[in-house]
Amino acid sequence: MSEKIISSKRLCEAWGTLTEYSFQYRKPSGDLAEMSREVYDRGHAAAVLLCNQARDTVVLVRQFRPPAMINGEYPYLLEAVAGVLDGDTPEACARKEAFEEAGIRITDLQPVANAYGNPAALTERVAMFTATFEDDGRTKGGGLAEEQEDIEVVEIPFEEAFAMIASGHIIDMKTIMLLQAVKIERLLQPIS
Repeated sequence: MSEKIISSKRLCEAWGTLTEYSFQYRKPSGDLAEMSREVYDRGHAAAVLLCNQARDTVVLVRQFRPPAMINGEYPYLLEAVAGVLDGDTPEACARKEAFEEAGIRITDLQPVANAYGNPAALTERVAMFTATFEDDGRTKGGGLAEEQEDIEVVEIPFEEAFAMIASGHIIDMKTIMLLQAVKIERLLQPIS
């Protein structure tokens, strides 16, 4: 294989690790080329869209996101529940985060995709799921104080949440993908 890492230099290690890499790769023309890029690594993650079928609602979480603020946007984003794997399987992480962030015990977990959110700069792949839940054992959620999570739990009708993609009120990529996956699944269901 002609693609290889030529060199790497750790630039910063804090919440994650920022490393500058030099690469060799093959252009579409077949010629070899080199490039340098900064790559941020904080591990892989799992995300889950929580769906209540009886009420036709989804539970999302709203929390402060510094990059949105830096970009001059409203920094309290509505998102699907998510978290870094930290050694868990994606399924175990999705279940754990659903309870920690939203206070919900999942009754059914369905895989949707395992994808990069930004493969140009992040190593993180997010395993995405949908899940159904009922109110049995539900708590208020809100996240973990030791992880600096100040989370607002929001339950809204599915169609309202889906419309928030087009209106620009939901701008988180994993949440958009999960809402679209549910919408596609609904469109493909036979009419009874």
